[in-house]
Amino acid sequence: MLLAEVARATQRLADAGVPSPRFDAEELAAHVHGTKRSTLHLVADSDFDARYWEAVARREAREPLQHITGRAFFRYLELQVGPGVFVPRPETESVVGWAIDAVRAMDVAEPLVVDLCTGSGAIALALAQEVPRSRVHAVELDERALGWARKNAEGSRVVLHQGDAREALPELAGQVDLVISNPPYIPLGEWEHVAPEARDHDPQLALFSGEDGLDTIRGLERAAHRLLRPGGMVVVEHADTQGGQVPWIFTEDRGWADAADHPDLNNRPRFATARRVAR
Repeated sequence: MLLAEVARATQRLADAGVPSPRFDAEELAAHVHGTKRSTLHLVADSDFDARYWEAVARREAREPLQHITGRAFFRYLELQVGPGVFVPRPETESVVGWAIDAVRAMDVAEPLVVDLCTGSGAIALALAQEVPRSRVHAVELDERALGWARKNAEGSRVVLHQGDAREALPELAGQVDLVISNPPYIPLGEWEHVAPEARDHDPQLALFSGEDGLDTIRGLERAAHRLLRPGGMVVVEHADTQGGQVPWIFTEDRGWADAADHPDLNNRPRFATARRVAR
């Protein structure tokens, strides 16, 4: 019975324009029935929970899957998410992967890392988990988002700070080995083209940033330069349509070298990196 209901739910979600209808239908079924997707076939007909259709209706209305289940997966982490915080995306995993490799390659015993605009804490927690000797600080302006980060960071080594990423952590100036950020980068004029899951449910503060989408990144460039030691690295995610634009923010005359764009797993330009030079 359950698998037949999942098939019907899949069609409903597909008709509603949900990008991954089968996966979402199965995830919702697993969530409601307290099992895994791989064991849905073991749920007895008599155990079918009608609340499944309430969850499907919410997803059909384009409420994020992660808001309905209350969790998001990011690299090796399971995070708590919900209204008020940006849901981490799979494409950011490649950004973090590059950063982890860069930190591991540094000849530093206990690398100091700063995550600006941390949201749920996904980036900071992944770095802390996968680079065990790192010291990780994360900054978030919004109180609701910071509340989710606090839940996720409980028991971890990540130190959370509330504040404006562009002015944060003056006590760490010139000491940081790597600055990383997934900032807001959608141009204001692109509002109607944003997927409903993001546009209607992610915080606006985490999405939009000026007419060209690059206002926050321009501010982060100065913050990163202030925080980093000479030779330290900055890693900033951007939209795949902004490839080529962001490296030009990290110019030689502003104290940077080796500015470059990098692709995500779909081979689309996804993040820029640069190295701070002594001035």
